[in-house]
Parts: sequence; structure tokens; C-alpha cells
Amino acid sequence: MKIGILLPYKENFSPEYPGAVSLFVNETSQPSKYKKNIVVFGNTNFKKKFKIKYININLNKNPLSSQTRNYVNRFINLQKKFNFSLIEIHNRPSYIQQISKRIPSQVLSLYFHNDPLSMDGSKTIQDRKDLLKKCYKIIFNSNWSKKRFLEGLENKFVNSNKLTVFFQSAKKNKKVILNKKKKWITFVGKLNRAKGYDVFSRVIEKVLNRYPDWEAKIIGDEKRENIILKHDNAHILGFLNHENVLKIFKKTSIAVACSRWEEPFGRTSLEASASGCAVIITNKGGLPETVTNAKILNNLNVKSLEKTLVSLINNDKERKRLQKLSLKNFYLTHKFVTKKIDDYRDEKLKTINSFSTKKKLENLRILHITNFNERLDGRLFFNTGRRINNGFIRLGHSVLGFSDRDIQKYYKSFNDFKGAKTLNDKLKKTCYNYKPDLVMLGHADLITADQIAELKEDYPNTRFGQWFLDPLNKKGPDYERNKRRILDKINVVDATFLTTSPDALNFLNNKNSFYMPNPSDKSFEILNNYEQSCNVDVFFALSHGVHRGVLKLGKTDDRIKFLDELFNKTPDVKFDIYGIDKVQPIWADHYFKTISNAKMGLNLSRGEAIKYYSSDRITQIIGNGLVCLIDEKTQYRNFFNDKEMVFYKNINDLSNKILRIANDDKLRKTIARNGKSKYMKYFNSNLVAEFIINKTLNVKNNKKYLWEK
Repeated sequence: MKIGILLPYKENFSPEYPGAVSLFVNETSQPSKYKKNIVVFGNTNFKKKFKIKYININLNKNPLSSQTRNYVNRFINLQKKFNFSLIEIHNRPSYIQQISKRIPSQVLSLYFHNDPLSMDGSKTIQDRKDLLKKCYKIIFNSNWSKKRFLEGLENKFVNSNKLTVFFQSAKKNKKVILNKKKKWITFVGKLNRAKGYDVFSRVIEKVLNRYPDWEAKIIGDEKRENIILKHDNAHILGFLNHENVLKIFKKTSIAVACSRWEEPFGRTSLEASASGCAVIITNKGGLPETVTNAKILNNLNVKSLEKTLVSLINNDKERKRLQKLSLKNFYLTHKFVTKKIDDYRDEKLKTINSFSTKKKLENLRILHITNFNERLDGRLFFNTGRRINNGFIRLGHSVLGFSDRDIQKYYKSFNDFKGAKTLNDKLKKTCYNYKPDLVMLGHADLITADQIAELKEDYPNTRFGQWFLDPLNKKGPDYERNKRRILDKINVVDATFLTTSPDALNFLNNKNSFYMPNPSDKSFEILNNYEQSCNVDVFFALSHGVHRGVLKLGKTDDRIKFLDELFNKTPDVKFDIYGIDKVQPIWADHYFKTISNAKMGLNLSRGEAIKYYSSDRITQIIGNGLVCLIDEKTQYRNFFNDKEMVFYKNINDLSNKILRIANDDKLRKTIARNGKSKYMKYFNSNLVAEFIINKTLNVKNNKKYLWEK
């Protein structure tokens, strides 16, 4: 688990003259549990470096090319030998495009230490959309910076999981003795107008004249603005190294950070607080987020700053109260912030969403995209999508159904004639609001592979799977179309589930393809026909070739010939057949009312039999206590014996077995009872749903399902 950290070009990674970014990287790398696996890259002129593995990127001066671009290209070449699991780029969004283009598979994170809208690579809305696509995480040093990044971005373009805030950290000075604080007022920063030094210099002269026992310590320089301050008790110390700044804060009573510009965070006020100072800040940018207990100036001017300073000088009790609270409530230690950073690294570096523990498998958010047929007024309330849904829910998960065909149908318009754009927008918004752990697609043909790939970029911790029920026999109907429907998404999903055995399909070249039985469900399969006498011998219903619930004119089915021959061979058998010739198909409760009067159910699929394939009628037959008649070429003998299902070799064998069972009610009831008992126990929706989750999330366990033979 190696982590590469790329500093901005010319960011000095040295204790001799460190920048704010270098301090942050060093202070959060030293206590990290990944310390030994972190490599920092930068361009530092000083020989002395921070004590973390560091590689200096030396460049030959070339006036004809960009040194920054050369710097990033040199980094790209150097990082090859490390095989980093994660690369963290600090404060240079412009580097992301260059790196992602050269190493597109690399996981990248971006840390913002400045205002995102002021930086190349994140100024425009399009820049920030691109960053959201290319970065695993975007990290801000304040909520203010995060809000700036989001300016102008619509919610549908933003995955909030990618955005997080890690405040900067400071060392809590436990050796501070508040009673030994000196009467010092300290200012640290550039001596310019942006930092409010012009106001501070005017105020401090007046305050020191009024209170001659107080002193001002001023750390910093700015030759360009040359703001003059001369006073015997005002000591302009110029630049000091970080260690000496902290020593001064240790003795300081009042620290002032009176920036005029929008500070993205404010390290000065943070370190002052960690040293037990009473802190005065302005209400600019992220400054109010740095100190829990501070005096905040809503308007920076001479009058307000002077009034606040004088009140703290005159009121010992209030000043010491703030000092005490600064120390007591300070929590942004290096250890605390590093733990937050390591937690986010864990999320990516450890097997992503392996869900290998029982705890992690609890309370998943599952977005289930399939055709729930809501526009059909409950006609197919028992369809497979709802069965799988029930399984997910009974396992304790949150399930959100997304009926793609219904949505497209409802939202067609002149501006979106097919409804495809609206469908995609609603899917994006749903994912944004719901943040699913698992997205499962069932016959979701309207959702494209490109859309899934885009969602995977936005939600890298989310797993995607697909299930498919239709026949896949080469000689069967719609073979080429059905094959394309599966292959369309097989490379973008994490697992594919088929009601045909994958080893019977030579077009599959994907190890993450699994057989899944048609799930039974105790809330749908409520009949026990073996407990009663029935007037019908064999029930069979087709739904193929229908439109709006009724037969299409002229539509034929390859099974009609088989059925006609069967009728001729068994003239004394009572058949109840629907969905062929002029007999309309049956749906909903009418379907169950009809099936309740049958002894046997014919499980006859379109095309030639193929290993394990059956439509969902198998669950409706065997699950309601009918004897299931099934072609032995389906190889269901791998799961059931002759006392649980009736297997036939050909039409003659089938006709003989139908006649035998029709005339032997005891045998009929025994087979039906045994068949239902086994199917409901081993092929139920709970187990199928569990299987789908385990395989899609790559859960490692020793559990074997009956159908995994």
C-alpha cells in the first residue's frame, strides 16, 4: 500500500523555510500508520529536508518549455517504479489533468490549501466538473473552501462522497503555563493590507502608547508595501522559522489574525489557539473555523480592532478565560487530523468495499434498477424484480426501486422524445441523494454501459451487478439480441447473474458470471395444491408475444407444435392452457386463482433446453405445490431427484408420465410436496439475494449454495 505525495513546484519541504503545504504534509505524515509507505516528491533548494522519505525532482532549466509541466512529467516518470496505490496532489488542480491523461488508471486525490476559484485548473465550472470525474477524493482545508468549489455547480454534477474537509493541524503545547504568559500581542503573517497589517500597525501604536507595560511581537515581512511601524515596544522580528514562532506563541497573551482577504483556513490563529493565546480574528473565509473560542471582528477597522484589544487588556478575567478555553477545547492535533486522513486512505487502500465482515454487510443501501411494471397496474406484482427486492429487504438492507422503463415512459416530452435524457438525469440525482453501496440492474436495457461507467467514476466505492432471465440457447428465439443485452454491460459491472449456467454459454469470457436460480418467495408462493383435489391435470401459461397484456395478432410461438402433439398423445388428460391461439394470457390474481386448480405444471421454455435455464414459471409451478414437468436436458437433476420433480426425455416420455401422475393422486401429492419443500428451502429469494450481494461485493465465506454444484 504505497502512497505518493506530490507537492507544488518549488514548495520547500525543509524545516529551514517551510511553506504551509509542506508543514501540513510533514506533520500529518509523521504520525501516519502509512508513514513507511509514503514517498513525498517536490522541488526543494535547501539541503536539509523533513524526516520522511523524500525524492527531489531536479530539473534542467529550459526557457523554451514550462518548468511546471516538466516537473509533473518528471514526477510521472519517477513514480513508475513505486506502483502507488494512491497519489495525493497538494494545491495544484492543474496537475490532475496532466497526470490523469498519462496514467488514467491511477487513483488520484487532490488537497486544496487555497481558494479553489483562484487556482488554475479549478477556476471554471467545467474545470471543477473534470476534477470531480478524475479524482477519487477532493479535500479542503475548510468548509469555506469547499463552498467556494461548489459555487455554480448543480447538485446532479456533484458526488458529495468525493468531497471532504480536513482542517490543518497544530501541536498542542502542553507545557504552556497560562499564569506565566507575558503581556505580548503577537501578529504573524505578511506585513501587507491583505493580512490587515495596515490596520494592526495603526491600532498597535495607540494601544502601546496607552499601555506601556505591553509589547507587540510582529513576525513577517513584506518589502513591497513597506507599511511603516515604529514604536519602542513594537518588535518587528522579520521571518522566523516555525519552531521559534511557536516559542513566541507559548509566551503570548493575545494573538491577532486580522486578515482582510478571505483566508482559506488560517494556520496562525490555529497555532495561537494551540498555545493558549486569547485570539482575535476577522470573519473572513475559513478563519472562524480555526478557533473554537475567539473574538471575531465582523468589520475590520481601526475602531473595532482597538476596542477588542483594549477590552482584553483591561479585563484579565475574560482574557484568561479565553486562554484557558483555547487550550482546553483545542482538538486539531496532528494525531487527530492524521487519523482522519488515514481513515480516508483505508477506504481506498484496503480492499475497496470488500464487505468481508458481517458488520459491513449490515444495512446496505441497494439501488435496484429494473422494470417493475408500475404502468401495468399491478399485473405483474410477483415478478422476479420484486422477489429479489423482498430478499434484499428481509436481509435487513435498505432497497430503493428504480423502474427504468416506467420512468422513461412517464417522462417523454417534445424536448426529450424518447425520455432517455430525463431517465439518465433522474438516475444521477437518485445516486446523488441515495449514495448506494450496491446498484443492481435487472434487464435495465435503457441504462447504457457508458452511464454505468460514469457512475462508477463518481462513486468508486459502489459495486454494480446485473441479472438476466431470458433464454440464451443458440437455437432459441432472440438469442443474438439477448446475448448483446448481457455483453453490453458485462465489462462495467462487477458481477453478472444468469438463469442459464454460464459454462453452457461460449460467448462469456468473464469469471464474474454466475448462475442464479429463479427465486421463490414465501409471500407469492402461498398455495399448496398437493393438499387438495384438483380438476385440471396440466396447467401451462405463456406470456410471450403479448402487447399491453393481450396477444398480438398473428404472433406465433415455437411451442404450439409441441403442445398440439402432446394433446394428441394424451386425449384423456385435462389441460388448461393460456396465451396461445385465441386464448388470452392471464395475469395477477387471476393467474393464481387459475393455477390453484391444477395438479401439474408444464415448465416448457422457448427454444431447445439448455443447462439450468428456466423462466420464472418454474417457481410459480413448484412453489405452489404443483408437480413440475421439466425437460431433463435442463440438468435440474443436479439439484432435484425423481421424487421432487418429473424429468422427461421426449414428448413420448412426457405423455406417459403425465398419464401416470394424473391417475396416481398419492404419487402426485408426494412429488409436489417434496418439490415445493426443497425449492422453497434452497432456492428462495433470501438466499438468491444473499448470493447476489456476496458475489457482487466479493465477500469471502465458506457458504455453499445448492445451485453452485
